[in-house]
Amino acid sequence: MPETHPEFRLNKSHFSNSDLKIIAKTYIEEGEPYEQQIGAFLLDWLRPSSSIEVHTSGSTGKPKKIRLTKEHMVNSALATAKFFELPAGTTALMCLPAEYIAGKMMLVRAMVSGWHLDTVLPSSIPLDQVFKVYDFSAMTPFQLDNSLARLHLVKKLIIGGGAVSPRLRKMLKNTDCKLYETYGMTETCSHIAARRLNPKKKKASRSFKLLPNVSIRQDDRGCLVIKAPKILDEEIVTNDVVEIVTYKRFVWKGRYDNVINSGGIKLFPEEIERKLNKKLDHRFFVTSIPDDALGEKLVLFVEDDFSEETIDNLRETIENMKSLGKYEKPRKIYLIEKFEETPNGKIHRENTLKSKIA
Repeated sequence: MPETHPEFRLNKSHFSNSDLKIIAKTYIEEGEPYEQQIGAFLLDWLRPSSSIEVHTSGSTGKPKKIRLTKEHMVNSALATAKFFELPAGTTALMCLPAEYIAGKMMLVRAMVSGWHLDTVLPSSIPLDQVFKVYDFSAMTPFQLDNSLARLHLVKKLIIGGGAVSPRLRKMLKNTDCKLYETYGMTETCSHIAARRLNPKKKKASRSFKLLPNVSIRQDDRGCLVIKAPKILDEEIVTNDVVEIVTYKRFVWKGRYDNVINSGGIKLFPEEIERKLNKKLDHRFFVTSIPDDALGEKLVLFVEDDFSEETIDNLRETIENMKSLGKYEKPRKIYLIEKFEETPNGKIHRENTLKSKIA
């Protein structure tokens, strides 16, 4: 691997490649579990192999092992630094686990772009023990939700690993932190597009803007196809249904494999959830269960303690929502005390559904 950037700092100290091997071994032998993950990745990164093995998150299917080339990861890191205007000397906070691609890429960006990176324990309240201002960080929507009172400590923040709800988006309008929702996956070395969540002078756009050297098209299902020679050996055909606005912008509509065919009507759960988000306070998702008459019946799962009164209130709220089409109103509501989750905290819809319907 090429030497680390001369400006690179990890927890205030500069490390060459050989120094980095030593600190990585120290992390593995003496560090907290999250530091052991950092050490393991750094050793993997510094090995002479041209690729590394990573795990997908499992949010859109069973987690799997894939290999990413280090060259592609470097190119992705440089594209992020260029797109978000983060030069050498950028101060950055890493509060995501190095076990997954988002955490790994924070380390790669710092090493190749010369950032000053500090690491903290990945938690739901990542800024609680932070007392300095950083130029850049990355979080999940859940972490963001728990960090609203301390967002003044980050100048630019990218959000990935799940959609940002309209409720949360509303609460971000007056913060000075520049917030971006990202689109990407493990296979693309994290994000390939982003959209600003809280622009000062205009309404936030629903469309994602592509990073440098990325182009897109749709297949015959209306799903996104990504071409990015600097980070991919070949095109990736996704299951994400999109609307292409311009050659550099697209709107994400939902997952093709989540589309519900209810009595011949195609329903996109994600679009319905976006509308419901404006009214529902608890975590929730919509999905379908088999139905003799309709084929598939639209249902709503809400993370809350069971009570008939809560269900009645939810039914009334949904019935009065003018933004929901006739067929977009769930025909049954389930209350679940605790949703099943993937290892990195996302709702595991399939397992939650099985646990309730089984």
